[in-house]
Amino acid sequence: MNIRDNAPLRDRLAAEYVLGTLKGGARRRFEGWLRRDAALRRIVDEWQGRLVPMAEFATPATPPPAVWAGIEQRLRLAPAPDADNTLLPDWLARMVDSLAFWRGLSLASGAVAAILAVTVALRSPVAPVTMVDQVATLLDDKAQAALVVTADTAKRTMAVRLLAGAPVADDKTLQLWAITKAGKPRSLGILPDNRSAALALTAAAIGDDVALLAVSLEPKGGSPDPNGPTGPVLYKGTWVKVM
Repeated sequence: MNIRDNAPLRDRLAAEYVLGTLKGGARRRFEGWLRRDAALRRIVDEWQGRLVPMAEFATPATPPPAVWAGIEQRLRLAPAPDADNTLLPDWLARMVDSLAFWRGLSLASGAVAAILAVTVALRSPVAPVTMVDQVATLLDDKAQAALVVTADTAKRTMAVRLLAGAPVADDKTLQLWAITKAGKPRSLGILPDNRSAALALTAAAIGDDVALLAVSLEPKGGSPDPNGPTGPVLYKGTWVKVM
């Protein structure tokens, strides 16, 4: 298969690869293409920038004890109920007994669980809480992901969360804007605590004429000018459909 001239397929496979839903031989073939295709690697990097920050929206979940027991047995980290514990190699037994090992495994499992939770929310036909169908990752002036906006068009809501932005003074407010293709700003609301917000989703935010989203730094309560920002624009990005 030659995917060099099939832009939609390249984009879809890159998204599946980042989500972890590209499996088996298909994943191995894709990784082979990645090694030879710098442009395809850039597409994967772009999807990582869009999707990985969404793990911030995943709620922690504790796996049932049976899940951990099954993992331990398959990895031979714990004996089966009728197994002799002396069958474990000495090095593995020491690792299993190490508190640092279990702490590290717990942290790694938490990160994987967060990504899986986002994947399920994006892929499942029945969402557990909200069905995210559009996402915008807003970048700072160093092209670092600073803020994520997700849209649930069924419930007409937006969730906004600051990831790692610059500190905001007590007398300032972060304000979200939609910028049209004609360059006209539309206020979508403010982040009252300068960290997160749940806002109404309207055509002003996701209409066909919207070119990008932006966040500006404004006086407390929002821009005094209803026609646009009065402070500096800190972050900007575009909507991406994920459903």
